Amino acid sequence: MADLEDDADVESAVRAILASTERVDVVVHSAGTIRLGAFDSIPAAEFDRQYRINLRAPFVLTQALLPAIKKARGQIVFVNSSAGLEATASNTLYSATKYGLRAIADGLRESVNRDGVRVISVYAGRVATPMQEAVHAYENRRYRAKLLLRPEDVVHVVMAALSAPVGCEVTDVRVRPMSKLPSR
Repeated sequence: MADLEDDADVESAVRAILASTERVDVVVHSAGTIRLGAFDSIPAAEFDRQYRINLRAPFVLTQALLPAIKKARGQIVFVNSSAGLEATASNTLYSATKYGLRAIADGLRESVNRDGVRVISVYAGRVATPMQEAVHAYENRRYRAKLLLRPEDVVHVVMAALSAPVGCEVTDVRVRPMSKLPSR
């Protein structure tokens, strides 16, 4: 476990991983944070926080672990967000970090496929988590977890993508709840 805002903590986590193994078969980036609000109301410090957790930490971790991933001809999964495909007025800064994560995954894929490394981006819709509960509160919307994806639904999709035959690569997966949220 590492505090993704703290460079020393991230570096310590990488050292611990590499001390315990020479190869890394799979890395799944699934941490994230969000703060919603109008573009002109969110402090720059909050944008910095979202950048560090949602974008910089996956970059730093992947870069540090890449030699071990290449050795294993492994796979890297970026659990992104549907916000990485479409921004709204209230999630502009969060979306910016998720668009950036998409760019990192796409560019990385172009760089490491020749080494036998696969890179998968999963664009999840609303998932029943405490973060989504806070989003609902911001939106003045009743939180009904049963209408959202369950975390295990996303895990199932990730596992299916990771299980693709060696000769092919799942690059981008969009997953969303079947039920649509009612209007506020």
